[in-house]
Amino acid sequence: MEQNTYLGLSVAGFHQLAYSSWGQPGGRVTLCVHGLTRNSHDFDYLAAQLAARGRFVACPDVVGRGQSDWLPRPELYGYPQALADMTALLARLGATEVDWIGTSMGGLIGLMLAAQPHTPIRKLVLNDVGPFIPKAALERLAGYVGSNPHFADLTEAEAYFRRVHAPFGITQDEDWRDLTRHSVRVDPAGGYRLCYDPAIAHAFAGPLVDVNLWPLWDLLNIPVLVLRGEESDLLLPDTALEMTRRGPRAQLVQYPNCGHAPALLDSSRIEPILMFLDGPRATSG
Repeated sequence: MEQNTYLGLSVAGFHQLAYSSWGQPGGRVTLCVHGLTRNSHDFDYLAAQLAARGRFVACPDVVGRGQSDWLPRPELYGYPQALADMTALLARLGATEVDWIGTSMGGLIGLMLAAQPHTPIRKLVLNDVGPFIPKAALERLAGYVGSNPHFADLTEAEAYFRRVHAPFGITQDEDWRDLTRHSVRVDPAGGYRLCYDPAIAHAFAGPLVDVNLWPLWDLLNIPVLVLRGEESDLLLPDTALEMTRRGPRAQLVQYPNCGHAPALLDSSRIEPILMFLDGPRATSG
């Protein structure tokens, strides 16, 4: 794995974005993009598996998260900026065709890019997200996004993540420790803080409503794999089923004993992704 940076541009000026890369340039390019409050390290295990199959994998920290810069104005956080930054990453990589794996927010970024004319996205994997997001799930996220807790030590931080991210379905203590280590930053005053800008919660400041992106879904003309935690409150069962019936008619895989969003940390959850990406390109529809 290598750590890299590139420049993005907002109306407030340039900002630096971080991404990790796996494998050798020249392999099929695959982007792995994380969820709302997460970071690129969520894909460390998956990226290693993909690189072992000859792929070149890039895992960015979306602006305001991980090692990427924070924006000076909260209202700039949103999908238009994320789309621009991911397009800049595609240009940086010189990629004219990519496979996209996105968890939650990262999946929506991929869906929006895949719906554009002449999209470079060849195949799309959506981890526990779809074209309909219920208000209740957004309200749950709003309950902790934007908080700025202080942790005296990593043990206290791990207890927080085990509670907030219990739906990830992580079962191994070492995986919780690894997630914690990559999800905090050192507080200059001592202890630790979360490794993202609390200002990303600006999008949750107003009244929350259901999100309906079905018109974008119906524009997709590429193979899509949908992963769903069987207890997910964000990707509802009816939505997931409808995704297999319309638009690109996605393949659907459901994982037991987890909700939003399944952590991609073991072979049982990763194997369907590998099979999908290595399989034929033709859509199921």
